[in-house]
This record gives sequence, structure tokens and C-alpha cells, in this order.
Amino acid sequence: MSGQQPAVRRTVSQLVAVVLVMGALAWAAIPAYNWFCRVTGYGGETGVAETGSDVILDQTVKIRFDASKERGMAWEFKPLQREVDLRIGETGLAFFEAYNPTDRPIAGQASYNVAPYSAGSYFDKIACFCFTEQVLQPGERVEMPVTFFVDPAIVEDPEAKFVHTITLSYTFYEIDLPEGYAALSQKADTNLN
Repeated sequence: MSGQQPAVRRTVSQLVAVVLVMGALAWAAIPAYNWFCRVTGYGGETGVAETGSDVILDQTVKIRFDASKERGMAWEFKPLQREVDLRIGETGLAFFEAYNPTDRPIAGQASYNVAPYSAGSYFDKIACFCFTEQVLQPGERVEMPVTFFVDPAIVEDPEAKFVHTITLSYTFYEIDLPEGYAALSQKADTNLN
């Protein structure tokens, strides 16, 4: 029996190591995938630009806007316009509206996507509400802007040059309140009781 104990310990150690490695890989998968999408434009990830394009083409593209919420997110969330026609390279501005109908502050973060995928790396955001977390107080309604343009290089891409409609989609999901807001919320709850 004593000859089996080292073998059992070795097997248990190996299994624990496999579980730890698998856990670490699972934990790193989403950030690694997000980084990959930002770098390559794969999966409809957009680019980020400091300023608009210097080149504006006569060719236009229709930009559609879509809004959704993760299951359980209490906000109401919608685009204020469904679509715009924009010349390629021209800076566009669109607004989305969020409303917190609850009696508590809620923090949210928006994830985004562009379809078709071939257009993702040519869709550049200059400013966007999705770059930061949003906190809405009870009953608060806000209009949130996104400023963007379609890079004129899209007309040189063998796949993307045939894109005439691009859909920009956002999904809001609830996140933990920032520390300061959480403390204020707890204090308000204490004062009410």
C-alpha cells in the first residue's frame, strides 16, 4: 500500500495542476479574445480615432443603430434614431437614450459590435458612451452620444468595399456600482430605515 501513495499523490497533484491551468485559461479567454478583436477588427470590433477623417468620399453608407440589454438589466435603452446616411469619411453623431425606472442607482457598461464583420475595422469611434461606465440615478433619463466615421480605406478592401449598410449594436449590462456610489446608496438606505 505504501508504494501506491506516491503514485496517488502524483496523480492528485497532476489533476490539481490541470484544473488550475484550465481555470487560468478560462479566466484569460475573454480578455484575450477582446484584445484580438480590437487589434484585428475580427468579430465586428471597431477602431478608435482621436479625430475624424481628412478624406470624405462621395460614396455613402447607411449606418443602422441597434440597442439591447442583458437579461435582468433594469434600464430602458434605445437609439434615438434608427439609421443615418453618411458619406464615407464624414463624421457622424448619433444618440442613444437610457432610463433607470427603478428606485436605486444602477451602473451599466455597454459592449458593442459592428456588422457585417468585414466593416468592423473600418468603423472608427471618436467618442462614445461605451468607453466608460454609466451610472443612472433613480428615475434618471440620459441621452448618450457616439461620434464616428467610416474610414475611406474601406473602398480598397476586397470584401468590405461592397458594404452599403453597417449596423452598430450596443448591449448594456449591469455592473457593480463604483465605490463612492455604493457608499451613498447604502447611506440613503440606512436613512430611510
